[in-house]
Amino acid sequence: MRGLNGIEQKDSLGIVAVDVDEVIANLLEEWLKRYNRDFSDNLTIEKITKNWGGTFNFSMGIPFKNAVNEWRKNNGIIVHLTAYGENIETSDILNRIKSHKKDIMLIVGSKKVHSEFYSERISDYNLAIGNQPHSEIAALAVFLDRIYEGKELNKTFQNSKLKILPSKRRKTIIESDQIQVVFYV
Repeated sequence: MRGLNGIEQKDSLGIVAVDVDEVIANLLEEWLKRYNRDFSDNLTIEKITKNWGGTFNFSMGIPFKNAVNEWRKNNGIIVHLTAYGENIETSDILNRIKSHKKDIMLIVGSKKVHSEFYSERISDYNLAIGNQPHSEIAALAVFLDRIYEGKELNKTFQNSKLKILPSKRRKTIIESDQIQVVFYV
C-alpha cells in the first residue's frame, strides 16, 4: 500500500485516519513533544518502529480534498465515522465496506465537520458507531476492532526487537529470545 506521500508502506494495516479541519493534522508531533517534556524522554517515531517493528508514516498540511482525490486515484474507499451515519450494529454497512477488499481511508471528525463529508463526492460510507455523540478515538477503535474482527489484537509487526509477554501482575518484555522483567506491580 502507498501512503499519501507516495512511499510504499510494508506491514501496513491499510488504514489512514485523518482529522477534518481543512488539512490532515499532525497531532503526533505535539504529543511526542509533550510526552518527552513530561517524562524527560527523547521518544521518536523512529525509535518506536525500531523497537516495536512495523511502519509508521504521517503527512501534514495536505488539504483534505487533495488527500481524498489521491486516495480515490489509488483505488481506495473512504469511510466517514460520524454519529449521524448508518449504525454499525443495526445495518449491513460493515459487510458492504469489507466487500470492496480495498484500502480504507477513515475520516474522523467532530461536530464541526464540513457537511461536504457526508456527500458521495467525499465519502463512500457514513458509518456511526452509535447514533449518540461519542469520542472520535472511541469510534476509531471500535471501527478498527470490527473491521479486523479482533485479529488486530494479536498482530505482531515484522522486524520488532521487543515484544510484550502478557501477564496478570507485571510488565514483561521479550528481547532477542530472552525474557527480561521490566517492572513488577
